Amino acid sequence: MKPAFKWTALALVICLPLSAQAHRAWMQPSATVLSGDDSWITVDAAVSNDLFYFEHVPLLLEGIGTPLQAPAASGQAPMRRPPSQLQIIAPDGSSIAAENGNIGHYRTTFDVQLKQKGTYKLAVANSGLLATWKDKDQPRRWMGKASELANNVPANAADLKVTQSDSRMETFVTSGNPTRTVLKPTNQGLELVPITHPNDLFAGETAEFSLLIDGKPAKNLEVNITPGGNRYRSETGEIERKTDEQGKFSVTWPVAGMYWLQAETTSTQGVAKPANERRASYSATLEVLAP
Repeated sequence: MKPAFKWTALALVICLPLSAQAHRAWMQPSATVLSGDDSWITVDAAVSNDLFYFEHVPLLLEGIGTPLQAPAASGQAPMRRPPSQLQIIAPDGSSIAAENGNIGHYRTTFDVQLKQKGTYKLAVANSGLLATWKDKDQPRRWMGKASELANNVPANAADLKVTQSDSRMETFVTSGNPTRTVLKPTNQGLELVPITHPNDLFAGETAEFSLLIDGKPAKNLEVNITPGGNRYRSETGEIERKTDEQGKFSVTWPVAGMYWLQAETTSTQGVAKPANERRASYSATLEVLAP
């Protein structure tokens, strides 16, 4: 019998600020630039301490494999979050399905057949509420939809805090020549809008990007870019940037390899009730090639 997954840890990694915890959720394609008439990629999706290394839990995706059921701990049902919805957008803007999906102990895997020439976007977007409170000095938390809050969280709970959480995770793959249709923003939540094509990144060269929040420039926002393989380094090698008044920033890639880019923002302005604040986060896996 396979061991059960740590549902609570997986739920928290999606909702907590990315800079406040070690676990990172990510997708890594087997290749980001391909040629030929019958191209495929395999994608790993996981949550881990070290980037692109499997040692924590798989990233649960709707319709990809069958997750195991975790037993209740200490007489309580574990806090669960439904699997995230995976979107695979083809170069012409249509949605396509993943194939050969499987959930293992440490990672989720699936294949994508690249029938069209051009750039594909793989995205996972989540939106919901996270409530924290105290029950007889014991910390409690719940996550779900706004319509479910009243049935799960006491209205007069002590130290009640309700956060609207919006997260987006992406990676990009190109078969043949790069195209830009899939790079158009949805204008919902925090998003990356590449100025330099995300599959045209080379070591020693400078790439430009911009960040939007609900379609508007995400000004003065800190951006962290970490190269993969941090398990084998004494230092993370993190690159820190900040967006300008137009939400733009640039980075000169020091070496070739896989990188994880992330940013987040928290605000109390314009937050829809019953939330007290809104937290939006974005992350992407990017491959930088040798020149």
